[in-house]
Amino acid sequence: MRIISGKLKARLIYPPKNFKARPTTDFAREGLFNILENNFYLEKVQVLDLFAGTGSISYEFASRGCPLVHLAENYRPHLNFIQKVIRQLGLEQIEAFYSDAFRIIRNCVTQYNIVFADPPYDMQGIENLPDIVFEYGIIAPKGWFILEHSRKLDFSDHPHFREHRKYGNVNFTFFE
Repeated sequence: MRIISGKLKARLIYPPKNFKARPTTDFAREGLFNILENNFYLEKVQVLDLFAGTGSISYEFASRGCPLVHLAENYRPHLNFIQKVIRQLGLEQIEAFYSDAFRIIRNCVTQYNIVFADPPYDMQGIENLPDIVFEYGIIAPKGWFILEHSRKLDFSDHPHFREHRKYGNVNFTFFE
């Protein structure tokens, strides 16, 4: 896994071989961040990364200058790995929380410009995640919620739907 761009461009990160998380592919991350950089000044946004897994999305945001990145991961070995990488790379703008993503959403007092979620593709209730995010008001005005999901899901009829992008087997749906 590598950081695509920013101050840590081309930095390689090696999750343990027995890691259970599926990192977003480099190809998909590059496409995602091309979209984001054309719509946001990343140096001015606050980000929430739900279901952080390897932390690759958070590292990418931090490398590109985001001043505040919160991430949530509820599997302790993954969080320990993420915290180790944060320390090694000196990414002080990332704050990692050991928490269930839904608890973070329910208890959140911050509004974020970008909320990114990459839950397990087979997670029950994934289709309700956009409604929950918007119900709790954690998206700042003109902010986006981005959901990474399998090709089986279609959110084009959702009232907050903005667009859908596909990068290989990775699907992103953007909501605003």
